[in-house]
Amino acid sequence: MGSGGREHTLVWKLSQSPKVTDIYTAPGNAGTSFLSQNLEIKADDVDTLVRFALENKIDLTVIGPEGPLAAGIVDAFQAKDLRVFGPNKTAAQIEASKVFSKNLMHKYGIPCANSVNISSYEEAKKYVNNQQMPLVIKADGLAAGKGVVVAETREQALHALSDIMDSRLYGEAGSSVVIEEKMIGKEMSTFSIADAFTSMPMVSACDHKAVYDGNKGPNTGGMGCYSPPYFLTTELSAQVADKIMNPTIQAMIKEDKPYHGVLYGGLMITNEGPKVMEFNARFGDPETQVILPRLKSDLFEIMLAVTDNNLKSIEMEWHEDACVGVVMASGGYPGSFKKELPISGLNDVDNDIMVFHAGTKIDSSGKIVTDGGRVLSVVALGKNLAEARQKVYNNISRIHFEGCHYRRDIALFD
Repeated sequence: MGSGGREHTLVWKLSQSPKVTDIYTAPGNAGTSFLSQNLEIKADDVDTLVRFALENKIDLTVIGPEGPLAAGIVDAFQAKDLRVFGPNKTAAQIEASKVFSKNLMHKYGIPCANSVNISSYEEAKKYVNNQQMPLVIKADGLAAGKGVVVAETREQALHALSDIMDSRLYGEAGSSVVIEEKMIGKEMSTFSIADAFTSMPMVSACDHKAVYDGNKGPNTGGMGCYSPPYFLTTELSAQVADKIMNPTIQAMIKEDKPYHGVLYGGLMITNEGPKVMEFNARFGDPETQVILPRLKSDLFEIMLAVTDNNLKSIEMEWHEDACVGVVMASGGYPGSFKKELPISGLNDVDNDIMVFHAGTKIDSSGKIVTDGGRVLSVVALGKNLAEARQKVYNNISRIHFEGCHYRRDIALFD
């Protein structure tokens, strides 16, 4: 369920399983249509999706985006004894409520930024006026990735509070805010997969949020990604597992909110060690596009084991290869942009290049056209990041649509 690059990558990986015969994607995109049957059902149309799964005897449903998870789609499927991969509504609070997530981390000593939770606009303004800058202001609820402001000045912080709490730019998501210190360090996305009894680490990745080279311009949903992080050591991996991911999954069990599915930790690697910026209750985008190509094991078997609380029977194996993905975006993104522009060159890339679709569709004449801000991810594996990166940039210019732009410094380090 879903229509982005994450979902195309999930479909691509699931289609490789010898146990999978048919895949349906709701609603999908042009890329998923070549590997599955796209359905004209929105990802948040719970009743219709449940009915389709029952009528078509679907063995496993995989939820891509966070909105349906937070709304309780997993609970609706489970109520009909349908196998579904993802956390239920209660467990999905770890992403859906910043306040819940922060309270959990503080209670169980999981490293994170110092913060306060405030539900009154007047109190929030008073608090900001008495703090040293910079500060990070976060809307409590889901805001499509836009409810976080890094405020370097008091004026910016107060403006953010006004948008979130007074003007309710993000609706009910702004009924409370988390105000926290700005952490300094390197950002990293890490993932664990869990059932009611067992959790296993997956590989980590780093994404580039800013729209332009050199991390300039406004933040986006992600302009590219690479795995593994160039700074990741065995010691750091162990710290992340032992101090953050495993304790969080255990904390959810202790809170009687056992976590099923993928837990995504957005981390800051500070001088004091790794700390949590946020948790997400699903696969990341664009991280999925560089993580799943590195997975040797059968993703369907892993997901099935999670739904059966039998993850302990699985051994997850990973390729040693590095992976790099670069996003091709519509002209004007992350602002306004045109849609339905024809895309050329999709078949002109080398055989070992993966092109995952995000904002695409097939128009009435059968042509693949743009249908969103982030349009495609061009992805390659290599024996190291430099080789994978070179492969991507040797191919990406062969694909074109009017106004397309992409960063030229993904996975490039000083």
